[in-house]
Amino acid sequence: MKLAIIVLLVIIAVIAVSCIHIVPQAKAYVVERLGGYQSTWDVGLHFKVPFIDRIARKVSLKEQVLDFPPQPVITKDNVTMRIDTLIFFQITDPKLYTYGVENPIMAIENLTATTLRNIIGELDLDETLTSREIINTKMRSSLDTATDPWGIKVNRVELKNIIPPQPIQEAMEKQMKAERERREKILQAEGEKKSQVLVAEGEKESKILRAEAEKQAAILQAEAQKQAMILRADAVRQQKILEAEGEAESIRNVQQALADTIRQLNEANPSQSVIAIKSLEAFQKAADGKATKIIIPSEIQGLAGLATSLKELVVTDQKPESK
Repeated sequence: MKLAIIVLLVIIAVIAVSCIHIVPQAKAYVVERLGGYQSTWDVGLHFKVPFIDRIARKVSLKEQVLDFPPQPVITKDNVTMRIDTLIFFQITDPKLYTYGVENPIMAIENLTATTLRNIIGELDLDETLTSREIINTKMRSSLDTATDPWGIKVNRVELKNIIPPQPIQEAMEKQMKAERERREKILQAEGEKKSQVLVAEGEKESKILRAEAEKQAAILQAEAQKQAMILRADAVRQQKILEAEGEAESIRNVQQALADTIRQLNEANPSQSVIAIKSLEAFQKAADGKATKIIIPSEIQGLAGLATSLKELVVTDQKPESK
């Protein structure tokens, strides 16, 4: 009897312990009672009624990533390509996620494929290759609206790879190669052009500097010639001034000598005959000089007339004697 009680107590304890549940962070438990939805357990300690309640689904509230395999799609210009996508989603309502659709992940995958085909069917090949952001935005908007009844929020959609057919890949590679070669030629041409421009600029600067140097040399030479002419003119002027001063000094000396002679004569009180003779001597000395003009005083002219008269008298006296 005691053993049966102990066994019963152990069974009750095990059942009680099994009915205690702790919900961790970022998790949610959907609980059913007698087959119907009862509640959603959030983070914390919870107790389940034995044999009546059951945990229908443990739901993760973290953001999740779905990487779907490449899906074949056809563009507007009838080019078949393969595109694989990444879906970032988060469960916002565990109840709707549990009861909204049978297999949410498969539903999202199929919905993604159909949405992608619809969007790519409106674009041609070039637009598909260059409009990733537009495609991502349209897909996210469509998927988010479609998954709202399932308690799922689509946060982001990314096109992982766009794989065109092999012939188109080869054509694109050839086009890219041609574009790279064209850009290379353009860069080489621009480099040569810049090099020639730099060389021309260098030659221009060199010519400008050479011209400036020649200009400065010519200016300095002209300044030197000007200074030489100024110095030469100053030297000539100084020479003429010195010559003029010498001539003036000579004239002053002559005048001083004449003045001294006249003063001495005045002191001696000479007769007119002596004055006339001295004048003749002075006239003779003046005539021996280098003067081009000789001014004869009136007294000397009279004396010359007197000398002529005396000569005639002497000649007259000599004629009778000869007879």
